[in-house]
Amino acid sequence: MRKVIVSLFASLDGFATGANEEMDWVTSNFGEDTAKYAYDQLFAADLLVLGRVTYEIMAGSWPSMSDEVGFADRMNSLPKLVFSSTLKEPLTWNNATLAKDGPAEEIPRLKKEPGGDILVYGSVTLARSLVQAGLVDRFRLWVHPVALGGRGAAPIFAGYDKTQLRLTDTTLLSSGVVILDYEPAGDANH
Repeated sequence: MRKVIVSLFASLDGFATGANEEMDWVTSNFGEDTAKYAYDQLFAADLLVLGRVTYEIMAGSWPSMSDEVGFADRMNSLPKLVFSSTLKEPLTWNNATLAKDGPAEEIPRLKKEPGGDILVYGSVTLARSLVQAGLVDRFRLWVHPVALGGRGAAPIFAGYDKTQLRLTDTTLLSSGVVILDYEPAGDANH
C-alpha cells in the first residue's frame, strides 16, 4: 500500500510562511545535504498532492526551472493532483489534474493503487484535513532555524484536534534545518 507523506517547511514558532506569505527564510537554508534529502524524498514519490495555494505558487515557478541533477524535470513530469473548490480545468502545470472528489474520497483510493509515495508538499489546509481523516502515514516537518516572531501566516497546527504523533526519525542538516519524521500514534482525537 502506498504511503501519504505530508512534507512541510516550518519556522521554529510553527509557521509555514512569513506574514506576507514569503518563504525567503526557507531558501536561504538550502545546502548540499538539504538538496540531497529533498531529491531522495521527491524521487521516492510518484504522485504530488497539492492544495490550491501551493499549486499556484509552484505552477508559477517550476515549469521554467532546470537543473543538472534532474530535480526540476522530476518535479515537472510527476503527476499532480490538486484539491481546490475554486480552480477550474485545465490546469497549466504539466500533468496536473483537479481532484473530482474530496481528499477523504480520493486519497484512500490512491493509497490502494500500486506505486511509490504520495507526497503532499506544503498545502497546510489540505494537510490538516488529511491528518484529521487519518490518511497521513508520515508527517515530515522541515524545521528551519528561524523564528518569525508569531507574525507568520499559515500556522501549521492551527485548527487541529489533539493529534498524537510518534517520532520515527530525526535528520540534522548542515544548515541547521532539522527534519522531524512523525507517524500517527493512535486515535487523532485522544
